[in-house]
Amino acid sequence: MASQDLRLFSFRASRAFAERVAGNAGVTLSALEERDFEDGEHKARPLVNVRGADVFVIESLYGEPGQSVNDKLVRLLFLIGCLRDASASRVTAVIPHLAYARKDRKTQPRDPVTTRYLAALFEAVGVDRVVVLDVHNLQAYQNAFRCRTEHLEARGLFVRHFVESLKDEDLVVVSPDTGGAKRAERFRTSLGRALARPLTSAFVEKYRAKGVVSGETVVGDVAGKVAIICDDLISTGGTILRAAKACLALGAKRVHAAATHGVFVGNAADVIADPALEQIVVTNSIPPFRLSGDKFAGKVTVLDVAPLVAAAIRSVHENGSIVELLED
Repeated sequence: MASQDLRLFSFRASRAFAERVAGNAGVTLSALEERDFEDGEHKARPLVNVRGADVFVIESLYGEPGQSVNDKLVRLLFLIGCLRDASASRVTAVIPHLAYARKDRKTQPRDPVTTRYLAALFEAVGVDRVVVLDVHNLQAYQNAFRCRTEHLEARGLFVRHFVESLKDEDLVVVSPDTGGAKRAERFRTSLGRALARPLTSAFVEKYRAKGVVSGETVVGDVAGKVAIICDDLISTGGTILRAAKACLALGAKRVHAAATHGVFVGNAADVIADPALEQIVVTNSIPPFRLSGDKFAGKVTVLDVAPLVAAAIRSVHENGSIVELLED
């Protein structure tokens, strides 16, 4: 497809991020009408011709004041359907943070599997492709969707950040649970390659039963090292803080945390402010609007994933390789 056939849309809630993406992609956001009705219903429609166009819609699915996750999800689904009705040639949903991705299997009798239901909703409105960033369970995501899927990783951003800030330290990469061990291992390998030296790894035992989390045993040597806890997201922050305190109890010098999505709900602000965590590094897939005040100054670092998302949009539009964007 020719570059003039590219259309990029975003809702008001994601406009600031989408404008950064558009700038990095060398395009402008296309005009979109959004109307809110008194009974809570909503309408969105493109104000430009999309017939035969390659259309991308950017919307990160997280709750914020005035709009729940469900509000954003329904608006995104309806806009995708609208764009297909308007004869768009191809519609790609670019969702930096994919909601409902954590419930990817049954852990209790009669449990829902929301990842699969979410995929069915997107397919029902005619989406051609879904692009996400560091989804909770990659295998579940890829198996749930029957349409084309792309998976971006912020690992390279974190590697560059820590190479610059901790290059002279003796480091250990820690997974806060066994489920994230593969993610942490990929990060450890990439960081070690960038530093041109081998790094060690560790993980913390974690058990969850009916919402109660337990387990503090650290498997691996963290004594005398600076620990980097690697995870896909921080919700309440309890898992990260539990892992940080466990590492410090075994002699870790300091603890940093890196997670792509900073949800920061509940009492996360107090957890993040805990001195057990020296620094928390997240991306702007979700703006850290819930963290405010001087106590977070210098403690929370936000990395910009807009250039990566823009490069992915360009690559998909031009039938290029997403894999090449993720190579270390």
